Amino acid sequence: MKLKIPLVIVFFNAGILASAADVDFANQIKTIFDKSCIECHGPEKQKGKLRLDSREAALKGGKDGPVIVPKDATKSELYRRITLPKSDDDVMPNKGDLLTKAQTDLIRDWINQGAVWPETSSAKEGLPAADATLRRNTPAVPTPDLPKDFQPTPGEGKAIAKLAQSGIEVRPIAANVPWREANLSLQGTNVTDSAIAPLKDISSLVELNLARTKVTDAGLESIGNLPHLQGLHLELTAITDAGLAKIKGLSSLVYLNLYGTAVTDAGLEHLKGMKYLHNLYLFQSKVTPQGVANLKKDLPGLEISTGWELNDLLAKEKKETEKVEKK
Repeated sequence: MKLKIPLVIVFFNAGILASAADVDFANQIKTIFDKSCIECHGPEKQKGKLRLDSREAALKGGKDGPVIVPKDATKSELYRRITLPKSDDDVMPNKGDLLTKAQTDLIRDWINQGAVWPETSSAKEGLPAADATLRRNTPAVPTPDLPKDFQPTPGEGKAIAKLAQSGIEVRPIAANVPWREANLSLQGTNVTDSAIAPLKDISSLVELNLARTKVTDAGLESIGNLPHLQGLHLELTAITDAGLAKIKGLSSLVYLNLYGTAVTDAGLEHLKGMKYLHNLYLFQSKVTPQGVANLKKDLPGLEISTGWELNDLLAKEKKETEKVEKK
């Protein structure tokens, strides 16, 4: 008869798994704040004297005091308000669509994990560049400059309008700047190659999130020549090495997320000309240590996250658990 696994091991494993699901403010929470909160709680308007466009202001709170209590979402007024029914006068946001359960759960988990908010990740801080998460400067890696005299082409407005008809919003990254961003991840599998085709005409695009969509290698041809694109999320898509071949011309790319894709070492070869690339995420892809090492030779300042350390730790814990079960 098998012995039950000691509780201490179960809890330890749970702790490891929880760390793998840590909420990333820059990639997850900031996106929600920018889309649903900053209009009423940003630099132009501060309803209830509350601002959510910087860490200092958000933790300070509004006229009624702090709205975020790190490590305790149940005591955080922000979480309470975003989970109220639409009929409640205190619900946030109080106009437009309410946050989805997935979004409120992310904010809850973020608060419970300590409301970690990097100083460099201010929401809509008006920088003349893309999302602040793209600007984690590594000494050996320069940062691309966006032209100060940039003027969008006439076709850009038509492309943005066409995307809007499909429910895809392309919006400015901040007030009084020409640069734009598009987050299609919330629409998930509704986004296909044909849906993103108009993106090819939006040269002002600096940040694009295609995570969890049905975009394939063929669809990436639509974005392969965007001259100022700095941030690209492709995590959990069907992208392969062939797709990376289509975007190797993104000369301004700073951030690239390939988590959960089928990309291999051969695909990494297409990234070697991206001299501005600061951050590359390859967790649960098919690359090998040798492929990563080869890429680092060409881009020595590139920060590459593979997640292999976590995999090794989980494998070790699984082995220990199996030993206990046998006993």
